[in-house]
Amino acid sequence: MAIFQRIADVLKANINDMIDKAEDPEKMVKQIILEMEEQVDVATQGLGQAMASQKIAKKQLDQVKADIADWDEKAKVALKAGNEDLARKALEHKVNLQDQEVKCEAAYQTISAQVDQLTQQLKELKGKLEEARSRKNMIIARSKMADASAAVAKSISSTSADSAFSKLDKMEEKVSEKESINEAYLEINGDAAKDEYEELQTNAAVDAELEKLKKEMGL
Repeated sequence: MAIFQRIADVLKANINDMIDKAEDPEKMVKQIILEMEEQVDVATQGLGQAMASQKIAKKQLDQVKADIADWDEKAKVALKAGNEDLARKALEHKVNLQDQEVKCEAAYQTISAQVDQLTQQLKELKGKLEEARSRKNMIIARSKMADASAAVAKSISSTSADSAFSKLDKMEEKVSEKESINEAYLEINGDAAKDEYEELQTNAAVDAELEKLKKEMGL
């Protein structure tokens, strides 16, 4: 049981350290899976050792029971042969082995209970590992989506709509200024032509009056 507690403590510490850093969620998730896989391997080895101890304890218990039965049979044979002293010696061995049997039985039951508990804990640990594996792809996908959204948001913030329209307004102002200058030139040129035309009309009128005056004076 202690091995699983150590595994849980180490796993929790490693995961918390990675979460605190959180530099790359994708790498972090993969590292968490790797950590869990390693701890499952350690737990599996621990369970294997416990099961080996269980088998040894079972063999010892079975051997003691077999020895007890053997000495019991020897006591019966001695009694049938009329040798009570030999029968008593055989029964002494049997009684001593019965005390040993009680201890072996208790040890076997304790180890068996621990093996059952370790088996259940390992099963739960493997279940968590499978759950983590199934969630890995989803977490990675969400991380990539978050990165993409952040990139879009950064692009939008660096070239905002207001900024773009502000630049367009400036361009329109420059175009309007050019148009106004062109209109002014056209107006100036138009006024000059009008003045020349009016001057011609004035000169023609003056000439006509001059001719009229000459005729009246007989000149």
